Amino acid sequence: MTKAFKTLDDIGDVRGKRVLVRVDLNVPFADGRVTDDTRMRAAVPTITELADKGAIVLLLSHFGRPKGAKSSTESLSMITGTLEHVLGREVMFIPYSSGQGAIDGAAVLEAGDIGVLENTRFEPGETSNDPALVAEMARVGDIYVNDAFSVSHRAHASTEGLAHALPAFAGRAMESELDALETALGDPDRPVAAVVGGAKVSSKLDVLRHLVGKVDHLIIGGGMANTFLAARGVDVGKSLCEHELTETAIAILDAADTANCTVHLPYDVVVAKEFAPNPPSLRICNVHEVAADEMILDIGPAATEALADVLKTCRTLVWNGPLGAFEIPPFDAATVALARHAAALTREGSLVSVAGGGDTVSALNHAGVAGDFTFVSTAGGAFLEWMEGRELPGVTALRR
Repeated sequence: MTKAFKTLDDIGDVRGKRVLVRVDLNVPFADGRVTDDTRMRAAVPTITELADKGAIVLLLSHFGRPKGAKSSTESLSMITGTLEHVLGREVMFIPYSSGQGAIDGAAVLEAGDIGVLENTRFEPGETSNDPALVAEMARVGDIYVNDAFSVSHRAHASTEGLAHALPAFAGRAMESELDALETALGDPDRPVAAVVGGAKVSSKLDVLRHLVGKVDHLIIGGGMANTFLAARGVDVGKSLCEHELTETAIAILDAADTANCTVHLPYDVVVAKEFAPNPPSLRICNVHEVAADEMILDIGPAATEALADVLKTCRTLVWNGPLGAFEIPPFDAATVALARHAAALTREGSLVSVAGGGDTVSALNHAGVAGDFTFVSTAGGAFLEWMEGRELPGVTALRR
């Protein structure tokens, strides 16, 4: 089947050609070292494939938030050594990301060599997608590859502009991401369930509005669930709750009814009078029995078991956000239990499971099951905007 976007399979002969590859090297950095190389490792397949085919690979990325001005603490030279270690290959740092300086720097590289261009956000026109900067960046390469889904919700010079200025292709990480997302919500096997958790409804209003028309089961957890419970007349005590959004919550519930989407809210919950590890006031109760001085901090075991039964009936799962305050035990119990259940169904081959977002990745790693899901996206904002049904400029620019 022909894909909607061009991939490395369509790129042709790249020997001796300068291939600009937009990757995400915006990695956590503290005390002079990279503390998490996940994003680097995601870029390895594309970089090595192009280098092995004889391309001159020139990596583009941002790092930190320099806002159009050079900063010695946000130079990509800081992380080039770690990238060499991850790739197992020599990498040359080029202190320019556009224009003649970058062209001259790349000129010393030969077929199969890899260079890292300087932080794209040192360029004043990067985030505004300035056509003049796009033209100067395009002079450096012959071909453009976008392998950074995580920044493709931004119409920047290096994520969207270059895709119109040079022959453009999706890298392997981007291809995997787009394939997984298409499988999850584009043309999924039904029934489809979505788990949406997190602290506030306000941060995920557009996600919820979009999903009720796309999925068969919407499982709402985290502090968000409290707002929906309040909208249904439940007294949630001292729980985190956006009472001003109860009318909005009712509108979403009504839209779900119209779309034949079943919304699942907890009927038993874990409560405590203080938000601390294993507090003495901890108890499990029905949602209608929450005291005025108690906080709902997780979904209860009966509700978790019922949700596991729902997943058994589904073929596709999309997950974004934890079900409870998973950072502090024992309020991680529901998230861990349901994640492990979804992972088991995935291993059996009965469920396609796609998850994404920073907290979600942390929660799945905490549960020890991130490797068992069909696909786990490390993208935060881009994954959320995709769940909202938005067009992502960097992806749209790659379409055939």
